[in-house]
Amino acid sequence: MATNLQIDDNLILKAVKLGGHRTKKAAVSKALIEYIHQLEQEKILSLFGAVEYDPEYDYKKQRRRP
Repeated sequence: MATNLQIDDNLILKAVKLGGHRTKKAAVSKALIEYIHQLEQEKILSLFGAVEYDPEYDYKKQRRRP
């Protein structure tokens, strides 16, 4: 899908150079992938403390060999 965006040329050129990308498209694609990963991680972090666990569960017992 073709998309036209007005992005600061200095930002794009810096991203291309720092990231070692061959094209502007590669730099923007990488940035979007990183942004999506960050948002997904934030969703996971919101679950900390929200998951209930069984206080009787003995994880060491599961490690023992029969």
